[in-house]
Amino acid sequence: MYGSSRDRWRNTENMAAAVSQCGAFIEKFVLKSPSSSSSSSSSQELPLNGLTFAVKDVFDVEGYVTGFGNPDWARTHSAATSTAPAITALLRAGATCVGKTVLDEMAYGFGRVSGENKHYGTPTNPSAPDRVPGGSSSGSAVAVGAGIVDFSLGTDTGGSVRIPASYCGIFGFRPSHGVIETTGVIPMAQSFDTIGWFARDPVLLNQVGRILLQIPQTDPLRLSRIIIAEDCFNHVSLPSDRTTGVLANSVKKLFGGDVIRKTRLGDYVVQNVPSLKHFRYKVIGNQDYDTESLVSLSYSMRLLGALTTTEKDIEHCHSVKTEFRDALSALLGDCEILAIPTVPGPPPKLQSEALVSSKSFRNRSYFSFLSVAALSGFCQVSIPLGNHDGLPVSVSLVAKLGSDGFLLNFVESLDETIKEQIEMAEQLISS
Repeated sequence: MYGSSRDRWRNTENMAAAVSQCGAFIEKFVLKSPSSSSSSSSSQELPLNGLTFAVKDVFDVEGYVTGFGNPDWARTHSAATSTAPAITALLRAGATCVGKTVLDEMAYGFGRVSGENKHYGTPTNPSAPDRVPGGSSSGSAVAVGAGIVDFSLGTDTGGSVRIPASYCGIFGFRPSHGVIETTGVIPMAQSFDTIGWFARDPVLLNQVGRILLQIPQTDPLRLSRIIIAEDCFNHVSLPSDRTTGVLANSVKKLFGGDVIRKTRLGDYVVQNVPSLKHFRYKVIGNQDYDTESLVSLSYSMRLLGALTTTEKDIEHCHSVKTEFRDALSALLGDCEILAIPTVPGPPPKLQSEALVSSKSFRNRSYFSFLSVAALSGFCQVSIPLGNHDGLPVSVSLVAKLGSDGFLLNFVESLDETIKEQIEMAEQLISS
């Protein structure tokens, strides 16, 4: 049994205490596993002993209301009668949960990717205070980025872990779809829902992943190939030496240049996902968008969750999903990785006009990149690459469905060379 019994109403004292910490928390509390107090010697042997974490306010915690980022929802729902298995696993591993975090209202961050919440306030991005933290798992990312907790849980349906990880300059992991039980988590779109997590370093990212994925620590498998989607990176508003350059040089130093290959992902999708012809997405104005097929992918994905979608459209959507997963499986082997942008650029300014329309050219780029892992069910990690012009930079790596352990190990093995390459790139720019 975890936590004390509570009313279904929010504890105002705990909520007031939560406001002071970058606005990351909706409610604070201390939640430990009963086993942590049974034996000090045995608890010290637990893999996450002494570490703290926070959870997005879509996770059930026994005795607490799961508020969904909306005070009316919180007022009209009773306290949870059990704790989500993902939280229980982390508690049993020795970690302490210290509260629930802010999110986009009712987790609907996919349309604005901002992390703003008019009821509880917008968490302050620790890497760029005048910029949005990214959503919808904004508070969880901010709590980690600000050093308030060691790691945190979020959810990722269409990008809600990957976007705030990129914007806050931390690691964010979206696992393969279906590998982590989502019981005790408010669903958004169950065909795409995943439980993701944030950490400031890849070692802890890996440790947390091993607990949630229920897989043992193993020796890393050697990378056989990394494929860089160069057409996707053409739409990133950053110099290539701060994104693909850092990644390629790091991989080359560890594994040699022969493992690096470049591809045009948009062309590959057109050739291998024939059902996508039913979702040709009209380009705004006369802009040339050479990854239009990826925009069409994201459009078909969102249609699956739309109430007005016709049966014929649903049939086409499922065909696209199956064909795309098969195509991406053919592109990536068991020890191969696809590199794509997490997002097309730095975090927008707070209350920026760029956030208003999800149909804008820039936002369509967001959705096209994010749909790769979401539609295929593959795992993806967003890796921080330092700052450019004072704003956080990232890159994403995608691996096959079920290759989560391989991807986590690879990211950890890459850490030192990534840091070296970031430092070199930053020195080159400043010189």
